[in-house]
Amino acid sequence: MFDDLPEALNLADRFLDARIREGRGERTALIAGERRVSYAEVHAAANRFANVLVELGVEAEERVIVALPDIPGYVAALFGTLKNGSVVVMVNPGLKPDNVAYFYDYTRARVAVVHADDLEAFSEAALGARDLDALLVVGAGDRSLPAALAGPAKGSVVGRRGGPVRVLDLDQRMAAASAEFENYPTHRDDGAIWLFSGGTTGQPKAVVQTHGSYANTTALYGQGVMGYTEKDITLSVPKLYFGYGTGANLLFPFSVGATSILFPDRCTADRLFELIRKHRPTLLINVPTMIGHMVRHERAAEQDLSCLRVATSAGEALPVELYERWKKAFGVELCDGLGTAEMWHVFLTNRPGDVRPGTLGRAVPGFDVKVADDEGRECAPGEVGYLWVRGASRAIQYWHSMPKTMRAFRGEWYVSEDMLHRDADGYFIYCGRGDDMLKVGGKWLAPQEVENCLLQHPAVKECAVVGVVNDEGLTKPHAFVIASESRDGLDEELKAFVRERLEPYKAPRHVAIVDSLPRTHLGKIDRGKLRRG
Repeated sequence: MFDDLPEALNLADRFLDARIREGRGERTALIAGERRVSYAEVHAAANRFANVLVELGVEAEERVIVALPDIPGYVAALFGTLKNGSVVVMVNPGLKPDNVAYFYDYTRARVAVVHADDLEAFSEAALGARDLDALLVVGAGDRSLPAALAGPAKGSVVGRRGGPVRVLDLDQRMAAASAEFENYPTHRDDGAIWLFSGGTTGQPKAVVQTHGSYANTTALYGQGVMGYTEKDITLSVPKLYFGYGTGANLLFPFSVGATSILFPDRCTADRLFELIRKHRPTLLINVPTMIGHMVRHERAAEQDLSCLRVATSAGEALPVELYERWKKAFGVELCDGLGTAEMWHVFLTNRPGDVRPGTLGRAVPGFDVKVADDEGRECAPGEVGYLWVRGASRAIQYWHSMPKTMRAFRGEWYVSEDMLHRDADGYFIYCGRGDDMLKVGGKWLAPQEVENCLLQHPAVKECAVVGVVNDEGLTKPHAFVIASESRDGLDEELKAFVRERLEPYKAPRHVAIVDSLPRTHLGKIDRGKLRRG
């Protein structure tokens, strides 16, 4: 399977430069507000960014943090870093200083690319960064930037080159840089883009993914299963720093000369409906939380989503009830799937014309997927076990975490903490993370099953079910519910609602009505925090 990819492989060349060689330079690559950016313009900007890195002395395999909102500058920085043979570290631009400081030290990044609106947090964290040499600031405009954050005279920790961390206006630097660049000859097995695990327990760990991984899944899933073509226009709920969005809203469309819609502001149902009305995308990359917001919107019935040939869902399990509400509201096929940072993107999916609600669909051709027990023995259909997957998109390692690497990567296989079962037809059903699955009264309980039941109640907008250990040391299911209408006695009403529909042991022992649910840095429900109270 690896022989299908050439050894000499650079993602920037494969996904961007190749479009120029094909004569597609004038096609629209990005829609950003009122701007339409051509492939030729993206290509020139990426080359300029690569030249800026060379001027700063950033070399192949060194890390570059890209912490930008979804703007054209993000795309230029990502491809420009890859052109230089350096490694992209995608970071949420909205992080607090202490979280930013962790990423500086953990990744040993040479430079970080940030927007002027987010400079304060990244500047504060940079004062103690050991290896950081410069902050490259996008969108400074007329704002006055300090030449440096601190210097040796102030007793600060300085950049690797012995001087203070510099603050540079990236827009000015790129305007003066050449639009020509010769790509670094990376190998398909070189690190390309670091992704991060969820970080629900401890700090997130980097998953080192290669140029070959991104090329492989793009061909197998993006083109092979989802059928991306140059006529597509994509719109994504997940931002580009999230691997699901990086693929579905950037690499997949760029691989065929299609168009991506970018917007930097917070994603809401209103914003999505506005963008759909204005730009008429053909693919919507979605997540269950936003699917819920869209179907519950007060003007959902007025929306015309007929431009969409398909929508996808991933990142969290999609309850059957939510799928049915979506189909009833919008009439657009919704394909739920599963991907992991360790395999980069989706390898289990429903597909257009072949959707079985409540399942993750079947394996993407080119990937082998099985369900196995604690000893690695394959489970029979219907038996719950751990997810094992292999294919040419397997990551190299977790950065600076050999024990975790050895547990997860076993020969060709990646062994996930996700628990599933497979039906007789080869469709996989998600049960939960291994540490989320509950053993109640000696029986397995999948939180997703209880959550799906709760979502059928008209008062439930969103919910999460976790196991909480009681005073006797026994694990019992607790539900946390965001209600559309909070009222006295709703908690007992919801308990009874579940007991009427599921086996009694599955009913939550406690229901908490909450205003919001905690999220990880990737936007997923932080179940660990719910368990800890």
